[in-house]
Amino acid sequence: QVQLVESGGGLVQAGGSLRLSCAASGRTFSSYNMGWFRQAPGKEREFVASIRRSGGSTYHVDSVKGRFTISRDNAKNTVYLQMNSLKPEDTAVYYCAADLYGMGVTAGAYDYWGQGTQVTVSS
Repeated sequence: QVQLVESGGGLVQAGGSLRLSCAASGRTFSSYNMGWFRQAPGKEREFVASIRRSGGSTYHVDSVKGRFTISRDNAKNTVYLQMNSLKPEDTAVYYCAADLYGMGVTAGAYDYWGQGTQVTVSS
């Protein structure tokens, strides 16, 4: 069992930056690949980025490449999402998720989810 708690969301102007954190409970955090997803009002949850359990491999959706960076610190049981050059279309609730086997783009493949943190980007 893994419990995930996101933090770091808030209101920011377009062009600004935020860093989201996702703290995991349990001693098995390093066994899980981790992902970030987001969900805007009236839209489906969409994949943002993922990172392998070792941190040696990452994947970012095209719409955030060059602006967002996923990273993790296994010693702190935490995964991060650094978000730069934010745009109004990045406004959403951001969720972290854990997957024991893969690091894919499908939300249904992930085993555990946090409660989400709101990110609002004003124009």
